[in-house]
Amino acid sequence: WDYNEYSIIPDFIFKNYFYIFSGCFDLTNDLCVTFKTYLSTFYFCFITWIFTLLIGFTIAYFLAFHVKSLELQISLFLICTIPFWTSNVIRMVSWIPLLGRNGLFNNILLYLGIINEPQDWFLYSSFSVVLAFIHLYTLFMIVPIFNSMLRIDKSIIEAAYDSGANGFQILTNIIIPLCKPVIVIGTIFVI
Repeated sequence: WDYNEYSIIPDFIFKNYFYIFSGCFDLTNDLCVTFKTYLSTFYFCFITWIFTLLIGFTIAYFLAFHVKSLELQISLFLICTIPFWTSNVIRMVSWIPLLGRNGLFNNILLYLGIINEPQDWFLYSSFSVVLAFIHLYTLFMIVPIFNSMLRIDKSIIEAAYDSGANGFQILTNIIIPLCKPVIVIGTIFVI
C-alpha cells in the first residue's frame, strides 16, 4: 500500500518495509522498535502459553480424574466458561477494581502493611498484560485437554496401577502422551 496526504492507495511497493526496518540492521545501536515489538510479542506469547498450559492441564486433570460425578464435572466446567459469557472489553476492564491504584489488591496490601503506598505496576505493567492474556485464553487450553482426558480408557490407568505404577508415572507415561495432540491444539488456540 502507498499513501498520500488523504488516502491509502493499493500498490506493490517496498517503501513501507524500508521504513519499518530502517536502522534495524545497524549493529552499533540498540534494537529497533520493530525488533523490540517482535521480541515482546514472543515473550508475552511464551509466558502466556506456559501459564495457560499449566493451569489448563491442572484444571482439566482435576475435572476428568478427581471429580467422579458427571453432573458435577459439567457444572464445574460450565463455571470455567462463565467469563466467556461477557465481551473481552468488559473482562479486561474488570481487572481495574482489583489491580488499580485504589483497587482491592492494593487496599489489602496497604491494610496488611506490606506496602506503604498504592502501587501502579499491578495494573500498568507486563504483569497485568500476562494476567489478562491468561484470563482470556486459559479456557482454550482447558477445553481440548479436558475432552481428551475424558476419552482416556480408565482400564489403561487401572492396569497401570495394578502393574505397580504410581500416580506420577501414570501421569508422565499415560496421560500426558495421550494428551499431546490436544496440547498442540490448545497451543494453537492460545498462540
